[in-house]
Amino acid sequence: MPDDAVARAAAEARAAADARAGAEEESAFSHPAVDPDVIASYGDDPDQVIDFYAPRVALSPGGGLAPLVVVLHGGAWRAPYDRRHVTPFADFLARRGFAVANVEYRRGGVSLPAQAAAAGGAAGGAGPVAGRWPETFDDVAAAMDALPALVREFLPQADPRRMVVTGHSAGGHLALWAAARHLLPADAAWRIDRPAPLRGVVALAPIADFTVADKLDVCGGACRQLLGGAEGFTARVPYADPALLLPTGIATTLVQGRTDTVVPEAVAEAYADAAAKAGEVVGLTLLEDVGHFPLIDPAVDACAVVAEEIAQLAW
Repeated sequence: MPDDAVARAAAEARAAADARAGAEEESAFSHPAVDPDVIASYGDDPDQVIDFYAPRVALSPGGGLAPLVVVLHGGAWRAPYDRRHVTPFADFLARRGFAVANVEYRRGGVSLPAQAAAAGGAAGGAGPVAGRWPETFDDVAAAMDALPALVREFLPQADPRRMVVTGHSAGGHLALWAAARHLLPADAAWRIDRPAPLRGVVALAPIADFTVADKLDVCGGACRQLLGGAEGFTARVPYADPALLLPTGIATTLVQGRTDTVVPEAVAEAYADAAAKAGEVVGLTLLEDVGHFPLIDPAVDACAVVAEEIAQLAW
């Protein structure tokens, strides 16, 4: 095939992939937000809140308390993306019998161009920086620590002893990180003395390996921005990168679309490889012809696969 024909075919393939990814994103964001049953605070900041959804049906004929699914939303740790976009997903899980805690946390705000460049963004590019150091991590740790008491008070239908953490994209990173706090460096403020009391983690297209994600420029350099730019990245990555915090001893499954162009499959595979080298088996469910957003889209089959993966760990 002549070079111009090869280039044309490649361009057409990229255009088709972009169109498909756009349609998947549009579908995932087309659902109206679903208000929670209760909103509880775990701190004084307006973003330090958790939406609670009671189970809509019983998972077993005998009834009883429902497993608790903790949801950590994605959006590259950037302020424009808050928990509201995953409320249809939270409701989807509640309608399948889970109790759900949808966690909000502080994210990166809008920056001036020079600030964006200093934080690792494109030179001269304005826009929201990914995450806030250390507040993003402060909040996830505080929310996880507060959950058992908050559940007892606000969501008595839930059993916090059967807790599964799930998260999408940047939220997938936070879910893996939350399960690895006992492996943090000794001087980390977020370190806990023993593994978190979790049944498991289901990370959806997670930003799970910062080295690989940074090389691939995932979400426009979001990992580097989260850690404060090039200088902060080197110093802070041991405190933030789930691929360096293994083995956790907690059952973990990654769910990844093979056609994901936002957080490519290579990122999840790198985490699974790192886990294997650390002596831990991590499940990796790869979905054919699935991109980034169907995993949290109640209208598509991929979301049902996610619910089943959560159920397998919750029980």
